[in-house]
Amino acid sequence: MHKKAPPSPKRKALSKKTRFDVFKRDEFRCQYCGTSPPSVILEIDHIKPVSKNGDNSEDNLITACFDCNRGKAANELSVVPDTLAKKMKMVEEKAEQMKAYERMLRSRKASVTRKINKIERIFKESFDDRQFTDSFKTSIRQFLEKLPAPVVEDAMEIASAKVGDPTGATKYFCGICWTRIREIDNA
Repeated sequence: MHKKAPPSPKRKALSKKTRFDVFKRDEFRCQYCGTSPPSVILEIDHIKPVSKNGDNSEDNLITACFDCNRGKAANELSVVPDTLAKKMKMVEEKAEQMKAYERMLRSRKASVTRKINKIERIFKESFDDRQFTDSFKTSIRQFLEKLPAPVVEDAMEIASAKVGDPTGATKYFCGICWTRIREIDNA
């Protein structure tokens, strides 16, 4: 003789006010995956499913997107944390990678600034009353992207030694750098 399963509890409809209150509390974001409208449609999920005697109290309700709500189905949250833990670990890893990337960019920028300052010191050995303009520093930065720093430094040493005026020296310097870039491109 087969025993019949007990009937599932009847789901009571939620009022619009209750739905809205839960959405506001959860900042209109799916509490499982973090998405929000308009990219998803939000629903109200029962933390403890109605089929397992969960009620409609706000403490038992959570904002979920359509996909997460269907994915969780009638499971209790004790079944879900593994997936959430993996997502959280991935989010933390992305944040750490972003921090590392930003540190690397700051380090590169500082390195380029040191190289530009060294080239400016070479220039000032011949023209001590002159400084590089920001636009000229931008030009040097572009040369450093295409040429090794010692090649750019040598170009400034040659230009400063051969040309007696600062404007002519900077033009000659640029000519040397562009020639070196063409030589590399043609090789």
